[in-house]
Amino acid sequence: MTDALELDALWDEFHSVVNMTSQELAAWLRVQDAGEDTEPLPDQAGDPTGQHVLAILQKRRMDLTDDDVRVMYEVVDTVTAEQDRYDEPEAMEGDRRHRLMAIGHGPLKPSG
Repeated sequence: MTDALELDALWDEFHSVVNMTSQELAAWLRVQDAGEDTEPLPDQAGDPTGQHVLAILQKRRMDLTDDDVRVMYEVVDTVTAEQDRYDEPEAMEGDRRHRLMAIGHGPLKPSG
């Protein structure tokens, strides 16, 4: 596993790019997966990465697993790469915005 300083930095960066609360992310995952006549069970909504992000948001730093750390790096890298490519709000529309929201980043949400 990563050392304590690296983990602290990753924790802070992850919580900076994941700007949706666990409640907002859970609701988005349910909406995203809902069909015309069905809605998935709350703990089965969304893709595995979105579900993993949701689980991480409900953990304490000391309870992280190596798999959690891997997903945190993946999410930080994904959000950072997307932000570097497009800074204009118009670029945050459609599929791209929905993909980011599925991992907990609301691109149109004001930063805190």
